[in-house]
Amino acid sequence: MAPPVTTIESPHVTDSSAPDKVNWLAEIRGLGLMLLAVLAFHSLVAKPFYIPSTSMMPSLWVGDRLVVSKYPYGWSWASASFHILPRASWRVLPSTPEYGDIVIPVHPDQDVDYIKRVVALPGDTIEVRGGQIILNGKAIKREVVPPVRLPFEPELMCQDGTGERPCLQAFEAFRKTGPDGRDYFDPPTWRETLPNGATYLTIDYRDQDLDNYGPITVPEDSVFVMGDNRDLSADSRALAIADGLGGPVPMANIGGRAEFITFSLNGSTTWNPASWFSSLRGDRAWTTLRPPLAEGAAPE
Repeated sequence: MAPPVTTIESPHVTDSSAPDKVNWLAEIRGLGLMLLAVLAFHSLVAKPFYIPSTSMMPSLWVGDRLVVSKYPYGWSWASASFHILPRASWRVLPSTPEYGDIVIPVHPDQDVDYIKRVVALPGDTIEVRGGQIILNGKAIKREVVPPVRLPFEPELMCQDGTGERPCLQAFEAFRKTGPDGRDYFDPPTWRETLPNGATYLTIDYRDQDLDNYGPITVPEDSVFVMGDNRDLSADSRALAIADGLGGPVPMANIGGRAEFITFSLNGSTTWNPASWFSSLRGDRAWTTLRPPLAEGAAPE
């Protein structure tokens, strides 16, 4: 009878059932580095942006999600995401916007990002009379065009000083029913063309105080901005205490330029995943936000 075989357990073999210890320090360091990389990308390259109000209609609708690039005009304190840097006048690799650019100005007293269109550059004299922009003593081209058609989206809600309300409530007087039985709004629409040929649509349907402004001369290293929805935009025409931008915006307070829409939701999204696709406005995805140039126009 053969002698029993003796087995010797290797000292390098461990019990596979024993749980591995988690190196929490390494995990936290890795998470911190990832967050820093995201913050750096959002501050230096590009970040997502959400449209919460009607101030830029018809160019931008409530529910649009878009990409804002951070580098076109250089970097400043306003470039940093979450406004973690103190306010200052410095800029790195500065440059000036073009007429018609859609930019992200920060409120002069609050760390709140706005989105508006550049309508006057440094050194320009701007005046608004009866809703007409006058640049350097000359009225820009402004003509009535067929009304834009905005869909009736009752689930789309916006916040204001009184609470939550339907976003397009102000357009109720222009609500109609189409041949297909669906309701829509067709507010009075204008096409403006700036000196470099940049052209875009605006909505203007009532007389109000902001229809008359100036004249003022835009300081060096500043721009004058307005919303495309001229009746519902707190922009450079409005006082800072009235949630406006209080006049020309210093370039150091511009946090970037809007580039294109990634996707858009009509407000009907719920926790039900089936609603996520039905609420998409498919025709708005990947729409560029750079204004086209009028035919025959060349940039200055």
